Amino acid sequence: MAETEDLLGPELPPVDDDDLFKEPMKKRRRSDREQCFRAFPSVEQSALKEYEKLESRTRRVLSNTYQKLIQSVFLDDSIPNGIKYLINRLLAMIEKPSLEPIYIGLFGSTGAGKSSLINAIIQQAMFLPVSGDSICTSCVVQVSSGCCEQYEAKIHLLSDQEWKEELKNLTKLLHKTEEPGGEDVDEDVWDKDEAMEEAIWKLQVVYGTGAERKNYEDLLRVKPKGKIPTSRIITLKAEEAGELSVKLDPYIRTQRRDGDGESGETGIWPLIKHVEVTLPRSALIPEGIVLVDIPGTGDFNSKRDEMWKKTIDKCSVIWVISDVERVSGGRAHEDLLNESIKACQRGFCRDIALVVTKTDKLNLPEYLRERKVGTQVIQNQQEAVLERNKTIKLQRSRILKEKLKRKLPADCKVLEASDLVYTVSAHEYWQQALLTEEETEIPKLREYIRKRFLDKKRRMVTKYVTEAFGLLLLTDSFNSMENLPNEHLHLSSLRRFVEEKTVLLERAIEQCFTFVERPLQEGVLAARASYRRLLGAHLVRSRGNQGFHQTLKAVCLKNGIYASRTLARIDLNEAITQPIYDQIDPVFGAIFRAGNAPGLALMPHIEAFKHSLQEKMTEIGMRNGWKYDGYTKSFLIQEISAILGGLEGYILRKKRKIYESVTSSVQNDLKPCYEEAAQIAGKKACERTKDVIRRGVERQVAEGMFERAQERMQHQFQLLKNGITEKVKGSIATMLALASSQGDGLYKELADVRSEYKEMEKLHRSLREVAENAVLRRGMQDFLLRMSPSKAAPQNRASTLET
Repeated sequence: MAETEDLLGPELPPVDDDDLFKEPMKKRRRSDREQCFRAFPSVEQSALKEYEKLESRTRRVLSNTYQKLIQSVFLDDSIPNGIKYLINRLLAMIEKPSLEPIYIGLFGSTGAGKSSLINAIIQQAMFLPVSGDSICTSCVVQVSSGCCEQYEAKIHLLSDQEWKEELKNLTKLLHKTEEPGGEDVDEDVWDKDEAMEEAIWKLQVVYGTGAERKNYEDLLRVKPKGKIPTSRIITLKAEEAGELSVKLDPYIRTQRRDGDGESGETGIWPLIKHVEVTLPRSALIPEGIVLVDIPGTGDFNSKRDEMWKKTIDKCSVIWVISDVERVSGGRAHEDLLNESIKACQRGFCRDIALVVTKTDKLNLPEYLRERKVGTQVIQNQQEAVLERNKTIKLQRSRILKEKLKRKLPADCKVLEASDLVYTVSAHEYWQQALLTEEETEIPKLREYIRKRFLDKKRRMVTKYVTEAFGLLLLTDSFNSMENLPNEHLHLSSLRRFVEEKTVLLERAIEQCFTFVERPLQEGVLAARASYRRLLGAHLVRSRGNQGFHQTLKAVCLKNGIYASRTLARIDLNEAITQPIYDQIDPVFGAIFRAGNAPGLALMPHIEAFKHSLQEKMTEIGMRNGWKYDGYTKSFLIQEISAILGGLEGYILRKKRKIYESVTSSVQNDLKPCYEEAAQIAGKKACERTKDVIRRGVERQVAEGMFERAQERMQHQFQLLKNGITEKVKGSIATMLALASSQGDGLYKELADVRSEYKEMEKLHRSLREVAENAVLRRGMQDFLLRMSPSKAAPQNRASTLET
């Protein structure tokens, strides 16, 4: 997800003459999109169709208005900026996607059952490769449904430059560096550890047996075994799911090595960045939902590792997947859970749940012997599984909630969720020998997905129609305003008011950010007191140094971070800065939480600013009797709301840089130390590497490394404050200038869009009716479900989602 300085909302578009006569993109027919609603019950289908109808009619009104404006100015040599603004805004609205993708990340360790779970959710057994407890999925895989008639997969490969970067690091990792003086190298140092094994494997996959003995320059001259397209994208298509599955398998299944060191047939796996799979219209998963299989804890390749983290951060929902036999402990499970919580702090995630898989696996005699809960006699395997599932839900929900409370604000919506833990069985979903379909909880996960989609669609259409109505208000007002002698005076008064309120907003934001200063300072003190112990925990192994030198070298080659598909993630920068995050996490989460709850949160200050402006506009209109109050005031009020609403997306993207500023600052300070350590070879290389790292960290701490990290975070907060105020000032100033120019006589020949405005006015009124009808239908459905408990759907969780 590319960083950008622009607002997500309706910022002022560029007034480029080349864009004025651009042909809008053709939209799919509504009947095509409504095919996607088959995934919903009839009550929800009705609501979606109404929202779809509203959106479609709004797009048609915008398109008609756009065409009229284009025709009216086509022969005009001098087009006023106001008209350019309108045309570009209309075009941007017409081409705006119906719904931004909703990413649901399935985040779990090896063999947890992520692929099996996705297969069950999409109702395609064995579609994605599954392989028991061994590593199976080799890269990030995104699965979604679309309007296509075929099954399609796109395999995205590393660029040539990205692969050369990894190749250089792999060869550095494998090849010994001659030690000055010709000293012998300890043999045990070169016993193959996991890092070396994986490096050898990758080179053999791409270049064949013996590649591990060649140096970087030699390998550059070797042609890879697999066929690499110039576009670096491999596209696969098939009429049937099974056919695509067979084609896709070699690319996403982790390839096994045979006795000769050869592995797989494609010679592609190490070059794959990620895979996108698109299913035809689904009766189970609506278009716009993207299920993301996120394997392991990252990758040695910098680009794949970066994508791994960014994929986590762009997920609005994260399901931490853990099989029933590993859910009660283990470092891997805790690491994944911690990474998911960090995604709430730095990314777009608003909902976390634990999904316990393979719950059908139970040894009945052992369970009965160790059973400590319940007084009811267990008659069979099914009763035992259901009882254990209930116990797991209670226990893990309590543990997860306590962990979330330590890291997230006390009023965070995820803590109010009715379901923090799901107990599922993909195997029983297909077999139903032990559990019913409902008891496998696969339908419950599908229902959650549908509710999430419906809620986002409702909010998107509401915002879209409201914003479109504001544009039509402005467009029609250009032809309606005459004799506005006091309009300029009123807007001048409003400008002064905006300037005063912007100063107050800047102070409020600054005050909001000061709440992090004390915990940040306390975190720095805690880090200074504990960094030796935390660093030592990553540098010392209970079984000694045998085979550890190359792993440590890999850590240094990547500036303190080593990610592998088989080992726990090592991040020295994160480890020694963890005390800082332990202190700031609750406050940081409170500052950036969604919603308008009072306290430390940033958004309520922006909401208060918005309401003060809107109230002032209404007051000016009532006091001075704006002749065309229905145009100017309504346009300004709506546009203020749209501009400030877009700030939330800007803030969400910026908070990642703020959150990671501490570790990135430390990593930057330690980079020379890592580079020095990566070059060490010869006798006692492992211990000498550790000494270089320890001395480097000691030196940087003494020179104020943690204090510099503190200053870096505070500086990033300052940049965000400046960015918010600058965008507010610029956007609102331009908007007011546009509104004040309506009566300057430049628009007398503009096309008549009165009929489009009238239709848009009706659509805007229809929003409330659609919302009220949806509430009534939902109430009736809930009533019927209560009257028929045996057919009641699982309790939905959508009502607890943050908006």
